[in-house]
Amino acid sequence: MDRLNAMKVFAAVAEEESFASAARLLGLSPPAVTRAVSALEDRIGARLLERTTRRVRLTEAGSRFLDDCKRILTEIDEAEASAAGSHAQPRGSIAVTAPVMFGRMHVAPVVLDFLTRYPGVTARLMLLDRVVDLMEEGLDVAIRIAHLPDSSLSAVRVGTVRRVVCASPHYLRARGTPQTPSDLAGHDAILFAQAGATLEWPFVSKQRIQTAKPRTQFAVNTADVAIAAAIAGHGLTNVLSYQIAPELAAGRLQIVLAAFEPPPLPVHIVHLAGRQASARVRAFVDFAAERLRRDAALNPVTPTCSAPPPPR
Repeated sequence: MDRLNAMKVFAAVAEEESFASAARLLGLSPPAVTRAVSALEDRIGARLLERTTRRVRLTEAGSRFLDDCKRILTEIDEAEASAAGSHAQPRGSIAVTAPVMFGRMHVAPVVLDFLTRYPGVTARLMLLDRVVDLMEEGLDVAIRIAHLPDSSLSAVRVGTVRRVVCASPHYLRARGTPQTPSDLAGHDAILFAQAGATLEWPFVSKQRIQTAKPRTQFAVNTADVAIAAAIAGHGLTNVLSYQIAPELAAGRLQIVLAAFEPPPLPVHIVHLAGRQASARVRAFVDFAAERLRRDAALNPVTPTCSAPPPPR
């Protein structure tokens, strides 16, 4: 059996967790399936499957190899369809990662709509508030809110977000609206910061980045709790603009110190570069970029003032 067919057999056994079920699925005899997997393990020099009397399980090496097999087999199918002039829709699986709150508010709806358009694709969405290595963690696409370092990844910019200070109208009426960062000394602050993050808020003053350390009575590591506390009138908080877009629209929060905000942070879709990106990944990146660029939270429309009509 050639190497490509052996990979198909191995993938079937791994998915079915059974040599007999894989044999029925592929229309082969169980001994032929067993021989194919054994020959593959001999060629690789590693055990891919742990066999017991009840089930078959992947080894650590087998799990990594299965991911590669699926990618290779899907890419071969896509290459054959392309060479034949077929416009077959993307198929296979994609794995996407994004920050937790941004993923819940903006990325998950995009992924679900993508799956509706391309029913032959399955997706796994991993929401994490940390930067992950795409290759190391078996991911295809990441949404990152940051200035990107040079890397081998391809990046598509889809918008920006601001780092803003906000509070409820009730709090500002009771305590006054700060006019400069130094006024924070007379206010209560709700600190939102991940573990190990700075406890200072960045501002721009006299064209230089400066920081202020507000008086903090309550600190939390999730933005939604900090925002809820601000809405309840417990103080000012410093978050990203997309995180409070619904609250701003509803009038539950107001932005202050806008003149002192640091430069906006870019939002990028990143993925493996060049030929390593499969057709389904390229299709998702194009779909997500188009959707996110229309998102008012990332690309707000600046109102323009029309000139008054000439006198008659």
